[in-house]
Amino acid sequence: MHYMKNNQRKSGWFYVRQALMGFFDAFVLLFFMCAGALAWLYYSATPAASELVTRKIDQTSTIYDSSGQHILYELHGEQNRKIISHSEIPDVIRNATIATEDSNFYHHIGVDPLAVLRALKVNIENDEIRQGGSTITQQLARSAFLTRDQTIQRKILEAVFAIKIERNYSKEQILDQYLNEVPYGANAYGIETASQTYFGKSANNLTLDEAAFLAALPKAPSYYSPYSTNQNELALRQRDILIRMGELKLASQTEIDSAIKVNTFLKIKSLSQPIAAPHFVFYVLGQLEEKYGKDFLQTGGLKIYTSLDFDMQKTAEQVVVSGAAKNISRGATNAALVAIDPKNGNILAMVGSKNYFDQTIDGQVNVATSPRQPGSSFKPFAYAHAFELGYQPETKILDAQTDFGPDGSGHDYIPRNYDGRFHGLLTMRETLAQSLNIPAVKTLYLASIDGTIDLAHRMGITTLNDRRRYGLSLVLGGGEVKLVDMTSAFSVFATEGIKNKVQSVERIVDQSGKIVQQSIVDSKKVLDTQVARKINSILSDNVARTPIFGPKSALILDDGRAVAAKTGTTQEFRDAWTIGYTPSIVAGVWAGNNDNHPMKDGADGVFVAAPIWKDFMQQVLLNKPRENFVAYDSQDSNVAQENGMSAVITYYKKKSGKKISEEKANKADPSRIGQRIEYIPSIDAQNSALENSFSIAMPSLSDPMYARWASGQE
Repeated sequence: MHYMKNNQRKSGWFYVRQALMGFFDAFVLLFFMCAGALAWLYYSATPAASELVTRKIDQTSTIYDSSGQHILYELHGEQNRKIISHSEIPDVIRNATIATEDSNFYHHIGVDPLAVLRALKVNIENDEIRQGGSTITQQLARSAFLTRDQTIQRKILEAVFAIKIERNYSKEQILDQYLNEVPYGANAYGIETASQTYFGKSANNLTLDEAAFLAALPKAPSYYSPYSTNQNELALRQRDILIRMGELKLASQTEIDSAIKVNTFLKIKSLSQPIAAPHFVFYVLGQLEEKYGKDFLQTGGLKIYTSLDFDMQKTAEQVVVSGAAKNISRGATNAALVAIDPKNGNILAMVGSKNYFDQTIDGQVNVATSPRQPGSSFKPFAYAHAFELGYQPETKILDAQTDFGPDGSGHDYIPRNYDGRFHGLLTMRETLAQSLNIPAVKTLYLASIDGTIDLAHRMGITTLNDRRRYGLSLVLGGGEVKLVDMTSAFSVFATEGIKNKVQSVERIVDQSGKIVQQSIVDSKKVLDTQVARKINSILSDNVARTPIFGPKSALILDDGRAVAAKTGTTQEFRDAWTIGYTPSIVAGVWAGNNDNHPMKDGADGVFVAAPIWKDFMQQVLLNKPRENFVAYDSQDSNVAQENGMSAVITYYKKKSGKKISEEKANKADPSRIGQRIEYIPSIDAQNSALENSFSIAMPSLSDPMYARWASGQE
């Protein structure tokens, strides 16, 4: 019996011991399994600590003017963020953030078990989740690499990676990363963007009440948004943060009391994304998106320094608004302006409409880059090509009614001058300066349509590519061009034949300071120097233009400085133009209506576009050095005179038909004197040594157009 009792007792203890040993073995196994799992999570399942600072963080790109002093626009995707350095983050926002998010921040190792227990207690007492217990480091880990899903797996990864972060970075580095990373609502990420968004100031200028206000937002950015209906809740949370800062001795009680009394909501900016020079900004973005892609621009944190002269842009906007207001009485609701530096091709100002935000005039349409008919402002290209072929400003051309034959519409093309009159024999200088239509059509015919378009393309015109569409009316503005192209093309005259490719961006710098793009002046000789000088001489000759425009038109400046200019007006007064320049600046102006409906009769370029151009030029040239155009060489060989046509003019008394000399004709009553013109090859004229023969722009005898031109005489 005794043996059996001992044996039974022994047997019972044996099983207990065996159970304890099994439990211990299981515990050890579980311990090593957990340790192994944590080791695996630490070393393999979570990113390397170095990735916290080397990863790509979406940053807002900023577009500046040429000086870098004026922000034109900020471009971002879903995350509007600007990363700032440690020295740019003030202690007041550090302390406010620690007070509300992680008061034990400087003492834990990345996770805070006490904070977790406190959060658990609060959540149990309120039967809902009110606190999360995550440290600032855990929040940074989640923001950088994890989702916001409320799962055990994510919480474990968050804790493991937080510990890894703490082992590799200082508390200051972690807090800086957090403050540059965290969302503050209104699409603002990071403290700098939040400060700019809500208060319009840099983070390093934040006051105590503002810092507590911003520190209140990351917990629930949408709920606590100052633009939402929960402003009372936000105000209470801001107050709690300030009180907590006092309890933690992160600010003096006097500072806390003062901050609590401030109504921070009165400082909040209206929610908007400011933009300056909007037409120019989107012109630039269109070019850059095509080159780099939208995502790179929105997230690359680029600094884009444009060619824009901010002061000149403001002047351009002011004169366009003022001029457009005056033009309302003439039936024009809109205007546009482009200014270019001809010496490097930089766009200095671009105003695409009088008001980008005015939908009633389609203000968002950039007329500066929209195809419009240029009217007579296209004439200089035809004359320039004629000069390339050997014609001269002194070459005479007859302004008389001329039937140029079928124009493709089933009707003969018989152009008229603006004033309805014919002006007889004039020099090419006079006909271009006075913008006479019939001589311009003749000039285009002699120069050729294809040759003129080729020259226009070399000079910067990017349209006019379907040549089958264009006839002789091209010289009167029968093809669509862009204001920015016309302004650029006229810059070739200003530079005496040098074409500098249009540029809108001077340089682009990425977030690391590396230069992504640097502008280089792209120059090419596209027009003979002497030809350019001839155009400059004509377009700056106020005496030559006076018979049509008068001596005091808007094409001259009040200070008398040398300036060249050409106007243009399309049929039915749908478009009015003025392009003018000095050797250092070219400005083009368009006036009209975006929907292409006509202005009132008489709304010529000289009346609705030229005053805007003059106002702009006078302001931007004020206190600038005076420059003169170089005279052309009048000794150039005259190909037209050697191989073209000449003419002999005969004067007679209308009543008797008796021939008289030119000297007597000039002294007699013009109404009693007639004239006949005989066209002959220039060589015959030279051989005959006729005293009153002269070089004239005419087709050759074998040209079918010869008979049409010869029939149109005084």
